[in-house]
Order: sequence, then C-alpha cells, then structure tokens
Amino acid sequence: MTVRLCALDQLSDPGAIELSWGAGDWPLSLFVVRRGEAVHGFLNRCPHAGHELNMKPDEFLTRDGELIMCRSHGARFRIEDGLCVLGPCPGASLRAFAVELVDGFVVVAQAELERLSAAAGH
Repeated sequence: MTVRLCALDQLSDPGAIELSWGAGDWPLSLFVVRRGEAVHGFLNRCPHAGHELNMKPDEFLTRDGELIMCRSHGARFRIEDGLCVLGPCPGASLRAFAVELVDGFVVVAQAELERLSAAAGH
C-alpha cells in the first residue's frame, strides 16, 4: 500500500514542502524536495540537534536552492542524499526515505512511513 504525499506540481523546482503523517499530538514531520524531475524524501529532524530543520513552513533550501539548510544552526545537506557538507555535523546525514512519482503524485510505501515512525520513537 502506498500513501500520496503531495502532487508533483505542488513543489517548485527547486522546492520543498513540509508534510506530516500519523495521528495524535506528535505526528511524524517529513519533507520532500524537488530538483528537476527528481524528488527526495527526508525525516524533518536535524542530526545535530534533533529538532525540525525549518522555522517557517516549507523553508528548507538555501537561497540558491542547491542545498537543504537547518535554519537553527546553519548546517547544510545535499539534496540527493541528505549528507551534511557544512556546519556542526559534517558527515552526518538526514534520515532519507524512498519516494516515487506515480501519475503526477509523490508517493511513499506505508511500510516505509511506519519504519520511520518507529525509528523516530513515535
């Protein structure tokens, strides 16, 4: 079973969108990033401090759209794999999850969301 996260046309190029999955007081915070026809999914959690990367909705990228940026500590991560290339956590990575494009929608396997949720302690 797959879960639709968003329509591809909801994402700027380059761009990102914040999403949540699950019920209750602490749903899983996620985001997806688009560059061209490639879309990548990540858990919205900084590997350095453990908090969400963005301070404003959908603001995950540097001004030039080349890297993901933690708004709190300024760490920068590659879009293609989430590897930290600048800042307080060099070599650490964002927790990525596999997404696919199906009929104009970004989708993820529900089992993948359940795995992320368990790993995040939800």
